[in-house]
Amino acid sequence: MKKIGFLSFGHWSNHPAYKTRTASDTLLQSIDLAIAAEEMGLDGAYFRVHHFAAQLASPFPLLAAIGARTSKIEIGTGVIDMRYENPLYMVEDAGAADLISGGRLQLGISRGSPEQVIDGWRYFGYEPADGETDADMGRRKALEFLDKLKGIGFAQPNPYPMFPNPPGLLRLEPHSAGLRERIWWGSASNATAIWAAENGMNLQSSTLKYDESGKPFHIQQAEQIRLYKETWKKAGYQREPRVSVSRSIFALVTDQDRYYFGQETGRGDKIGMIEQDKRAIFGRSYAAEPDKLIDELARDEAIQEADTLLLTIPNTLGVDYNIHVLSAILKHVAPALGWR
Repeated sequence: MKKIGFLSFGHWSNHPAYKTRTASDTLLQSIDLAIAAEEMGLDGAYFRVHHFAAQLASPFPLLAAIGARTSKIEIGTGVIDMRYENPLYMVEDAGAADLISGGRLQLGISRGSPEQVIDGWRYFGYEPADGETDADMGRRKALEFLDKLKGIGFAQPNPYPMFPNPPGLLRLEPHSAGLRERIWWGSASNATAIWAAENGMNLQSSTLKYDESGKPFHIQQAEQIRLYKETWKKAGYQREPRVSVSRSIFALVTDQDRYYFGQETGRGDKIGMIEQDKRAIFGRSYAAEPDKLIDELARDEAIQEADTLLLTIPNTLGVDYNIHVLSAILKHVAPALGWR
């Protein structure tokens, strides 16, 4: 059994073929899609966060709105770039959204990826400390976020407060118990997957990672996940960690499916450069008739290692078509693979 969710990048553009012409379209359709996904039995609604782009960027208002309109589905991100964040303010936002949802947040965070503008986090008022890289800054902020999520008091109270204080040091409010265990680290390398396990975070592994061995993408990703699990076990945590992988998977069951995604059939992994000195491997998209799709997915080692599968969706094609895409996987593919 696997948890199956969708992952939306939340694109919009004033394009004649798009159902999402504006930011308002994307936000409102994201809520509608999450509601419909819950009704069809999907396990998760996840959203990408990108700044300075015509894509979703401020996750907590959206997550809170979805939390208020749903009751069962997990709600998450994949991922929030910590270089742009104030960890303490984020604790408050995350706590509020989690309480509104009844404890269903699954927050994916990371040090971030190349963005739309050069050093975009500088415009948000953040600079790496002396001797830090921006990646170091992102990881430092992540650790502070994790620490403050514990709900342990750290701030000296005012002796003459506006309202009475409880005894001792004060914590951030609202506090949501259990959220600390529902934080995921988006990792593109073996080393950061190990770091995530050492720091007690779940693991999100996307459709790309640094090419560290030249092996096919799914094998490299499976090896990354195994290293993560081994490190988690050595660290002695009492709970079982969760691991998600993202995939673009389309069951071609209608002529419309074949028109949109038939050209993806049989394509393999791709190699590219996401940073000047970082060679990355991008996992293939899966698009085929259900029987062939089942056979191909059964050979994906990383999917086998993960307990959660996030299906990347073409959000610009609208709610109805995306529900069709997701329902086709649940109906025609998931049962044969033992995911349902």
